[in-house]
Amino acid sequence: MLFQGALRKELGRSFAATLVVVLTIVLTMMLVRTLGQAERGVASPQDVLLLLGFATMSHMPTMINLSLFVAVVLTLGRMYRDSEMAVWFSSGVSLARTVRPVLWTATPGLALVGVMVTLAWPWVNQQTLEVRERYSQRSDVARVAPGLFQTSSDGRRVFFIDRDSEESRQARNVFILTQDGGKESITTALSGAVLTQGHDRFVVLDRGQRNEFNAETGERAQARFEGYRVLMDQGVTFTSPSLPPKAVSTLELLDERGPLNDGELAWRVGMWLGACNLTLLGVGLSAVNPRRATNWNLILALLSFIVYFNLINLSQSWVAGRHLSLGAALCGLHGAVLLCAMALIWWRDHTAAWAWSGWGRRLVVRAMRGQT
Repeated sequence: MLFQGALRKELGRSFAATLVVVLTIVLTMMLVRTLGQAERGVASPQDVLLLLGFATMSHMPTMINLSLFVAVVLTLGRMYRDSEMAVWFSSGVSLARTVRPVLWTATPGLALVGVMVTLAWPWVNQQTLEVRERYSQRSDVARVAPGLFQTSSDGRRVFFIDRDSEESRQARNVFILTQDGGKESITTALSGAVLTQGHDRFVVLDRGQRNEFNAETGERAQARFEGYRVLMDQGVTFTSPSLPPKAVSTLELLDERGPLNDGELAWRVGMWLGACNLTLLGVGLSAVNPRRATNWNLILALLSFIVYFNLINLSQSWVAGRHLSLGAALCGLHGAVLLCAMALIWWRDHTAAWAWSGWGRRLVVRAMRGQT
C-alpha cells in the first residue's frame, strides 16, 4: 500500500506538470497558425479565439496520450536513478506490480481520451468546418474590415471600403484595385451593394469612375459611370452535401460502414487503445542504470511514441484505402504493441529478479569490491 500510494501521488503530479508544458507548446503553435490564417483571409479575425479553442480540443487526445506516457517514464525513471526501485525489488516487489497503480492513476486520463475521440472530436471538426465555411461563403465586401485594405479570396483584387456596421451589406467610399494578367484597373465609387444571382455574387457600384492600364500595350482608359457591377465571388452558394468522416459522429460511422468511415473508426479506436498500450509500454521503457546520468530511456520513449502515433495514422490510411480491414488493423497494430509491452515488462522483471537473487547480489558485491 505504501508503494502504490507513493507511486500514484508522484505519477499524478508528473502527469499534471507534463500536460501543462505540452498544452502551452501546442497553444503557442496553434495561435501562430490561426493568426496566420486570419492574416491570409482564410479565417475571420473575430473567430481566432474560437478556432484556437477548437484546435486545442482536437489535439487534446494526442496531448493526453503523450503526457501519460512521459509521466510514467519520468516517474519510474526517477525511482530507478534514486535506487528506489532497487529497494522495492530487493523487498520482493516486482515491476509487474507497478502496472496496477499506474493504470489506476491513468484511468481518468484514459477515460477522457475515450470521450474526446468519440464525442468531442467529431463535434469540434464539425464546428470548425461550419465556421470556416460560413466565413468563406461571405462576399469579399463582407470580408473586408472598414478602413482597411484587404485582398480578395482569389488574390486578384484589393479592397478598401467604409461600412456603417460589420454585418451591413451596403458599402460606401469603395476602392477596388484589380489585376488580371497584364491589365490593371482602379475602380472607385461613392456606394455599393451586394447582389446575388444564382451561384454568383456581385457588388453593384453607384456613381464612380474606372481607370484601366494595359502594361503590354501601354494604353490607358478612363470612364465614369452611374452604375457598375463587379463580380466578387463565383459559386459562393454551393455547399457540400456531406461532411468528411472526421466530422461525423461515431454512431453514424458505425451505421454507415465504408472504407473512409472505417478508416476514421480505426483512428478513433486506435487513439484510445494507443493510450492504454503507451501506459504499459512506459513501465517497461522507464528502466535506467542509476550509475549513468543519461536520459536515453526518455529519448527512446519519445521515439517509440512518434513511431506508434504515425503507425496509427498510417493504419487509418490503410483501412481507408482498403488495404486492411478494420479488425485486422486494430488487432494487428495494437495487439502487437500490447505483446511488446508485456514482453518488455516480463523481461525487466526476470532481469531484476536475477540481479537481486542471492547469487546475483554476490556477483554485484564482488564486482564492486574489485573496482575499489
